Amino acid sequence: MRRLRAGQSTVTGADALTADPERTTLDKAAAENFPVAPFFLPRAWRADLMAVYGFARLVDDIGDGDLAPGGADARLLGVSGPDADDRLVLLDAFEADLRRVFDGTPRHPLLRRLQPTVRRRSLTPEPFLGLIAANRQDQLVGRYETYDDLLAYCELSANPVGRLVLAVTGTATPERIRLSDAVCTALQIVEHLQDVAEDLGRDRIYLPAEDMKRFHVDENDLAAKTAGASVRALVAYEAERARNLLNEGTPLVGSVHGRLKLLLAGFVAGGRAAVEAIAAAEYDVLTGPPKAGKLRLLREVGGTLRGEG
Repeated sequence: MRRLRAGQSTVTGADALTADPERTTLDKAAAENFPVAPFFLPRAWRADLMAVYGFARLVDDIGDGDLAPGGADARLLGVSGPDADDRLVLLDAFEADLRRVFDGTPRHPLLRRLQPTVRRRSLTPEPFLGLIAANRQDQLVGRYETYDDLLAYCELSANPVGRLVLAVTGTATPERIRLSDAVCTALQIVEHLQDVAEDLGRDRIYLPAEDMKRFHVDENDLAAKTAGASVRALVAYEAERARNLLNEGTPLVGSVHGRLKLLLAGFVAGGRAAVEAIAAAEYDVLTGPPKAGKLRLLREVGGTLRGEG
């Protein structure tokens, strides 16, 4: 699952996380479309957000098969032999270890690191279980018939991230959760658009089949080296959906104050900047993930804080 990611880190595989969780998690965080735990946040928030991020990255690496075959992470989860390369088995073992975070002592060092955050912030298992469920779904579902089907997937794969940010910062309310869900779903859709070619290589397509039919796009079109007119039109359509969701969720930024406001503006701005990068590439996402430069991101942060866009 390419969940809210701009691209791969320079460190390959989650096994490295067991050797140096802090360094490798920071490396991977630098590749995101949005700031994970920027320097201006209180140190306690940063530590807790990075603990949550470490969990999310590891479960994604399990789901995407990015662990070293039969490596240290599998052994830490108590999985060995042929099962060490079975993603569903590993996800089941990871879920069992996650449950130990709430009622025991987890085996994996990243989950042991998460445990103080869970206790300090009174976090519940549900958002973590949602992220695991999304990766489990990736092993079983490679196509989505309708946009609503895709939104249901985003409810598992993306929305828990925003809910965890609100929980860690003690700012969760029903309305903020609703707005956060819109932003996170938008970010997930943008990542899907950036990673069409990479996801197809994993036999996954996150473009709704009904939309592909509407724009006369088939899977062979997505496998091309460059996007034809139909693919570009489809990507533009989905990008506009993401832009609308970002606009819907933007009032979340104005509902908070101080450094959290700047963090949430960074989330929204990261999505907007990525959409603009896709547009600047004329919606040809097949040549590689279009990425926004720092200047564009800063401009979008400013516009979001001013209530523009």
